[in-house]
Amino acid sequence: MGFLSTVPATERTDAHPDHDHYVSTTVYGSALAAEEIPRFEMAEEEMPARLAARFVHDELLMDGNPALNLASFVTTYMEEEAEKLMVDNLSKNFIDVEEYPALGEIESRCVNMIARLFNAPLHDKDSEALGVSTIGSSEAIILSVLAAKKRWQNMRRAAGKSTEHPNIVMNAAVQVCWEKAARYLEVEEKYWYCRTGTYLGDPQEMIDLVDENTILVCGILGSTYTGGYEDIKKMSDLLEVKNKQLGTDVWIHVDAASGGFVAPFVNPDLLWDFRVPRVCSINASGHKYGLAYAGVGWAVWRNTDFLPREILFTVNYLGSPQVSFTLNFSKSAVQVIGQYYQFLRLGKAGYRAIMTNLQKTADYLADQVVRIQDGTMFELMCEMGGKGLPLVAWRIKTDKHYDEFAIARHLRSRGWIVPAYTMAPHAETIKLLRVVVREDFSRHRCEVFVRDLKDAVEFLDKTPSEIIQHLAKATKDNAKNNAHRSAKVTHHHETKSLQAKHGKTHAVC
Repeated sequence: MGFLSTVPATERTDAHPDHDHYVSTTVYGSALAAEEIPRFEMAEEEMPARLAARFVHDELLMDGNPALNLASFVTTYMEEEAEKLMVDNLSKNFIDVEEYPALGEIESRCVNMIARLFNAPLHDKDSEALGVSTIGSSEAIILSVLAAKKRWQNMRRAAGKSTEHPNIVMNAAVQVCWEKAARYLEVEEKYWYCRTGTYLGDPQEMIDLVDENTILVCGILGSTYTGGYEDIKKMSDLLEVKNKQLGTDVWIHVDAASGGFVAPFVNPDLLWDFRVPRVCSINASGHKYGLAYAGVGWAVWRNTDFLPREILFTVNYLGSPQVSFTLNFSKSAVQVIGQYYQFLRLGKAGYRAIMTNLQKTADYLADQVVRIQDGTMFELMCEMGGKGLPLVAWRIKTDKHYDEFAIARHLRSRGWIVPAYTMAPHAETIKLLRVVVREDFSRHRCEVFVRDLKDAVEFLDKTPSEIIQHLAKATKDNAKNNAHRSAKVTHHHETKSLQAKHGKTHAVC
């Protein structure tokens, strides 16, 4: 995801020529040590490669340590062999299949492996599944919404009905890319809202929102808030009945960005994929529990009925026409290569072993969290034992003079990046903390984290509330100042998003 940046007017840069708009004395140990380097404009002269590399390297030192980033689902570890393969292919443009035909073959193999993992129907040669690699689940979801909208429009036109006011039914706890897809493609959002104690979409209440203008129902396999899986099978059963009542043909898209590579190995009997009759498409993030580095996602459709021809493009590949369905053109090949390496290297047994181990670590962490202060301090906001993602979400259940955000701030002083956030709209008074268990979050590292969490609680218990309030304000002010210095747009006075309407915070993903 990219964020908007402001280009400061000359009046602003002239008013603060030395403070905000130059970087100085950072290229140490060289003749440039005393030089001012423009922050927002290319310098006139070249810089030696060694010094440029050192400059960028030192800038990045202020970032957090990915291994201690417990906020993100995104993969932070791959084997050296995988990294070397990716580095060796950095110069390849994925779209140039004439020059790099092996890349197209590798993508096709990955799509086939994923479609079979998701139990795509293979019994009919005239109705075969299709799939494509994407930059991530955001692109996959936008493509799926586009396909569903075009399909709905075609059906409505064929029936002589209006194609105005299409809508999507979904939980308000969806990732922000669903809001983007709806707004960019001019589709109304029809939300089911959570309430205290119920954070996953209620199947009956969600299907009650379906009407003749519904193009898609979104089911979440792995909530970014609590890690829970929505009941896709029950949604499908209820949707079958609703379609008969309305005379409609509404289908379900499963957002399996996080759970798509977990559930098949930890909970293989769970019905959520193409075994469910009303599931038409699925997205998954290869760069999350697919165990590849950031930049690869996957979209899979049940068959060609769900991809209208007018949204597909034909490109010439070695003299033979090939069908393309993407939002971008050029992109790096290395992420798909990394994904293919993991599929080959691990196989089903390897993925099963890793995901099972992650779940055991998450269960251990959850048990340790609820034991703090003899069980009086925290309560879990997630299901364990493989019923959801390998993460732990929890909240303070007793009266304290500090909150979850204070705990997150103190853990940050130890290097841990742990998100504190509020629950989805209509339950936004609830605050919680969350740790995502990834492959490089070992049992030993988990034990160290538990030690530091206990220390944080003990420290905050002894800290006067006035100091905690001061630190909270200082952190907020510092964040605003940093955003100003980097020229990021922090508020655009928009009124349509869930954040604008309800103050929704998006759990880091």
